[in-house]
Amino acid sequence: MSEGCSITVNGKPVRVAAGTSVAAALMNCGEPCRFSVSGGARGPLCGMGICMECRAMVDGIPHRRTCQLICAAGMEVVTG
Repeated sequence: MSEGCSITVNGKPVRVAAGTSVAAALMNCGEPCRFSVSGGARGPLCGMGICMECRAMVDGIPHRRTCQLICAAGMEVVTG
């Protein structure tokens, strides 16, 4: 059984348990997924990829639904 991995969130290393979604990792480290046009912090709402509130840039790809992604070693997440 895997013990987890490290990802990078906004330039900071974050250790996560095996099987953790990127959305859960962001919530655990206190980072919003993105900000609304009015500046409000946004995070996961539905948790199943429908609402799009959890979008963030993952490994250079913008607007990834973080609730649908499982953390992988070396993954880079940029929010905001």
